[in-house]
Amino acid sequence: KISAFLLLLLVAAAGRAGVSAAGVPAAGVPEVHSLRGSWRLGNGNGSVVLRGEVPGCVHTALHRAGLIQDPYYRFNDVMYRWISLDNWTYSRTFRTPFDFRKWQKVNLVFEGVDTVAQILINNVTLGRTDNMFNRYGFDITSVIKEVNFIEVHFLSAISYAAEQNRCHKGYSIPPACPPPVQKGECHANFIRKEQCSFSWDWGPSFPTQGIWKDVRIEAYNHYHLIYFSLTSFFVKSTQKWRLEIEAIFDVVSSKPIVGLVTVNIPKLQTQQTFNVTLQPGEGSIVLLVNINKSFAVEAWWPNGHGKQTGYNMTTTFIMEAGYQIEKFSKAYFRTVELVQEPIHGSPGLSFYFRINDRPIFIKGSNWIPADSFQDRVTYDTLRLLLKSAADANMNALRVWGGGVYEQDEFYDICDEIGIMIWQDFMFACALYPTDQNYLESVGAEVTHQVRRLKSHPSIILWSGNNENEAAIASNWFSIPYADRGVYIKDYVMLYVKNIREIVLAEDKSRPFVASSPTNGLESVKEGWVSQNPYDTHYGDTHFYDYSIDCWNWAAYPKTRFASEYGFQSWPSFSTIKKVSSTEDWSYTSNFSLHRQHHENGNDQMLQQIGYHFKLPQSTDPIKKFKDMIYLTQVMQAQCVKTETEFYRFSQSEIIKGEGHTMGALYWQLNDIWQAPSWASLEYGGKWKLLHYFAQNFFAPLLPVAYEDKGVLYIYGVSDLHVDHKLTLRVIVYTWSSLEPVCILSKGGVTVKAQSAVPIYKESINDFLERCQNCTRKSCVVTFCLMGEDGLQSPTNHHFLSSLKDAVGLKKTQLSASVSQQDDIYIFDLHTTAITPFVSLDVGSIKGRFSENGFLMTEKKKVVMFYPWEPTSIEELEESLTLTSLVDIV
Repeated sequence: KISAFLLLLLVAAAGRAGVSAAGVPAAGVPEVHSLRGSWRLGNGNGSVVLRGEVPGCVHTALHRAGLIQDPYYRFNDVMYRWISLDNWTYSRTFRTPFDFRKWQKVNLVFEGVDTVAQILINNVTLGRTDNMFNRYGFDITSVIKEVNFIEVHFLSAISYAAEQNRCHKGYSIPPACPPPVQKGECHANFIRKEQCSFSWDWGPSFPTQGIWKDVRIEAYNHYHLIYFSLTSFFVKSTQKWRLEIEAIFDVVSSKPIVGLVTVNIPKLQTQQTFNVTLQPGEGSIVLLVNINKSFAVEAWWPNGHGKQTGYNMTTTFIMEAGYQIEKFSKAYFRTVELVQEPIHGSPGLSFYFRINDRPIFIKGSNWIPADSFQDRVTYDTLRLLLKSAADANMNALRVWGGGVYEQDEFYDICDEIGIMIWQDFMFACALYPTDQNYLESVGAEVTHQVRRLKSHPSIILWSGNNENEAAIASNWFSIPYADRGVYIKDYVMLYVKNIREIVLAEDKSRPFVASSPTNGLESVKEGWVSQNPYDTHYGDTHFYDYSIDCWNWAAYPKTRFASEYGFQSWPSFSTIKKVSSTEDWSYTSNFSLHRQHHENGNDQMLQQIGYHFKLPQSTDPIKKFKDMIYLTQVMQAQCVKTETEFYRFSQSEIIKGEGHTMGALYWQLNDIWQAPSWASLEYGGKWKLLHYFAQNFFAPLLPVAYEDKGVLYIYGVSDLHVDHKLTLRVIVYTWSSLEPVCILSKGGVTVKAQSAVPIYKESINDFLERCQNCTRKSCVVTFCLMGEDGLQSPTNHHFLSSLKDAVGLKKTQLSASVSQQDDIYIFDLHTTAITPFVSLDVGSIKGRFSENGFLMTEKKKVVMFYPWEPTSIEELEESLTLTSLVDIV
């Protein structure tokens, strides 16, 4: 320990003005000055000049200046291709707001440049950028003046990617271009940029240019803190929590700098002081803080499993030269393990997450960028979408590898509301080059992102890429067998020898997998590219098949972990309306075809609807279009419900060696624009019927029914931490009456904690006979679980036949009256007959209902509406449309 006397001297020195031994003014707290705000923006030949906001991009600047329409309107994604093909320049003059001669180092820092640019200050080239995901710092000590002129010359990402591809002489790196239906750009894999900005099967092509994050000047003496992170570990041998704090400095001093660091967590009565030495250059300090054992540390838990407790922590750096740094942060305590071990009665290995020693069934979805233009993604945008995930009982999201590493605020919100993050690195559905420059750029990107993000307890996994192991294994790109070795070697070089090595060095607090889907340890054993990465006995799987009947659970893989699966639907009419005109409002319009970026997507939806519903035949084209939209949403909700419930009831059993499913992340949570897609939240945040269904199929307690060989089974699925004795209540209705034909109550049903157990079994024939007057076509089954203390599951349903064959369904009088209580609006619904898939829609009024898309089996039902912005009873009444299956003609 350092002596108290020395400590006093250091404190005194830190506060003392005057000159240090180096003859440089001491003390001064660094000057940090942001250059965000208004810049001058011009295109290549100077024919277009305007103001451009920083952070921002060219497209949003043009839109804001009124020079282009909304890029999302109608066919503008193709009309505005010229913007991405031009080379744009951002420039501005700024006065240095401090005396720059006083500082040993002045740095120009870009948190994010999108993407290929040459950077100049006062006509001196500082350097070039080629990676959207990297942080760039340039030493401007010798070139800064009182008044400065800064320029950022961008090169079209499209031209750059094409040029990089041309220069890669030895062999091609597929895919060259996206499928024509995506209307996209080529060679996205040759540029370190948001891959889906060159188009995707759910999104447009807008390869942006711009300064997309903060840019600032930092002036300092001696040293400057660049990264600060903390990760927690539980030491089993001592039964103690420990924090690992890492601080990385730019040390300008030519000699080592010694000092003291004090870490204080008042609520845990933990305070520790360390002697430290900073080495010249990039100096890093790693401190291990032992948490006072006499305090019960509250762990951070995922949504639905406990609180998201964090502790305020202050870290104070007092160095012999210079100034004091105080860093305020939150310390979270949680452990994560990815468990891959043999399972009794099954070949292969398990694949599940243990958080704080508790196995957690992962429930959630996949996250894509919330906009093609990142400067439009505000804190409020993120909060709304993430809160909607938590409100639908999700506990996890996978940040998908074709988008961006999200903003700090995204992870802050996830920490706060308990959403676990499976974090991909940004590589997707392609093979990638591995030349030296490329690997160095990726190395800097990965180092930066891991340092930036590793403090977040929400992140539970780093994953190398999206589907690239599968791309090689399943030969998506028709590579001749003789050449496979080259691509496997590149794959291992990029994800294993580079990315994995960096992750292991930078962050020992959470697991890493090389790809998704992967066979985990089995893929490692097979040289990182396994023969079949979709093997249900290992790792995670992605599953898509639009030709199957989605109501048939037997069509789905009984996998260890379902990390991607889904079906498309159209967004609401109110969402489409904003970016279309009257002639677009038909399912077969040019607009509808243009907006669908997935080959045959619109037809696949019709086919899937046709299995169980009658297609709309209305002679009114707009009614027909709205009916189609409604049916796509009903179909999507019912399909993903069936598949997700299958994954949930498979968690506790092994059948023919398969099962123990411990994760269901459907594709996808959110939308990037207004178009048909797999999303459950529309662009702007409106809940599709699927999202309302997710609220139920992800409920902590849920009864699930399925049929197998003429037998009806009901399982009790629970994420609760204790066993519960419950009553299963089954109510059977004929479609033609609101009076139940039979009610079955089965008491004393034990549903075990965190498991799925069979609680009911009966042959359908016996079941129908017992209920009399019932046939498969004339009846529907509903059921729920009830316990003491008001514990109740959502009411679930099981259809005994396709609804297009249902007998007795009547046209109903469905009505609603609206009233208000505080900030919540109450919709009182009345029906005269059983009504399937009742949908309430209030157009573009922002907010969500307490439930939607439900089967209405009682005369009256109360539904709440939670507005996201001020509205009124009058507005809601005027905007309301009520639709149910019997309204489709």
